Amino acid sequence: MKKSLNLYLCLMIMTLVLFTACSNSSSSETSQSIETTAAGAAETSIQTTTASGQESVAGTTSTEETVLFVDSAGREVEIPKQIDRIAPSGSLAQIVLFSISPDKLVGLSGKWSDNSSDYLDSKYLELPVFGQFYGSEDLNMESLAAADPQVIIDIGEAKDSIVEDMDSIQNQLEIPTIFIEASLETMDECYTTLGNILGMEEAAKILASYCSETYQTTVDTMAEIGDENKKSLIYCVGDTGSNVIAKDSFHAEVLDLLANNVAVVESPSSKGTGNEISMEQIYLWDPDYILFAPNSVYSLVGTDKTWLELEAISSGQYYEVPDGPYNWMGFPPSINRFMGMKWLANLLYPEYFNYDMLTETQNFYKLFYHCDLTDDQYNTLIVHSISK
Repeated sequence: MKKSLNLYLCLMIMTLVLFTACSNSSSSETSQSIETTAAGAAETSIQTTTASGQESVAGTTSTEETVLFVDSAGREVEIPKQIDRIAPSGSLAQIVLFSISPDKLVGLSGKWSDNSSDYLDSKYLELPVFGQFYGSEDLNMESLAAADPQVIIDIGEAKDSIVEDMDSIQNQLEIPTIFIEASLETMDECYTTLGNILGMEEAAKILASYCSETYQTTVDTMAEIGDENKKSLIYCVGDTGSNVIAKDSFHAEVLDLLANNVAVVESPSSKGTGNEISMEQIYLWDPDYILFAPNSVYSLVGTDKTWLELEAISSGQYYEVPDGPYNWMGFPPSINRFMGMKWLANLLYPEYFNYDMLTETQNFYKLFYHCDLTDDQYNTLIVHSISK
């Protein structure tokens, strides 16, 4: 009996040892799996974590998986792995986010332009408007919170205060808020990042490729043309045409790439309204070409004696930037500028950039605005924008 009891105790001890070993092995395998996922995701600045049973960023109990995202400002922000509701920080972000994921938008930072109904599906025109961080700085916190986004996304040029700005919004609303830097050169990377965090990698790849190929083709061709052969140009904006988009400003990226932007001022404005200058200064610059923003003075300068003193005006080398649903040269300086890049390149150097502009425009509008542009719409867009 005593031997049987001893045998039974030995068997029990062996069973416990084996069970503990298996449990440790299983735990080790689970830990290794998580670490591998995080290491693999680190290349795209995203690290997977588990939020089960924890308080989410919005302050509610969540069982969804989250990821740790490192944004372009170097901030670590925990965001949902599955994102279906997004809010833009401003008009630049609004256009980019609309191009890749229009149905994920829960609202707008600003109303669409007046002619947007000609190009965009009406359901997007009816989204609530909650204002924007920068520019008009009319952000309505209550409206934004009511729209219930899972994440707020800011896209564009990094302001000096970007970290403080993003943290302030995130802390006030308790909604993850991230910044993705984007310029002409890095717009493809912006789309790749958006594709990763929104789970839309294939759509992002198409848009990123368009931006990368358009930009690189332009850069390479302009290198062939050479800086010494660039056409001189200014871009006039405002009701009286007395403001210019100055050289080296963020809004002048396309101008500076494709032309000798002679609008050199001491302190280039970071705003789309540009720098105010005098008519005498325009006379001194005396550019080969003059561009006018939509709703500026394009229709008046051809009969105005003051403007006719300029060779560009008297010779007919002045044009109005196409507009619909947004200005092709910026305002906001978003992906609309890639359409402007092709238009201006073809206008200034047709022997190098021999684009079929109808086809190019229809392709762009389909990709970025989800619009089947008609021939009539195209003709309306470029009525004052091609060689006379």
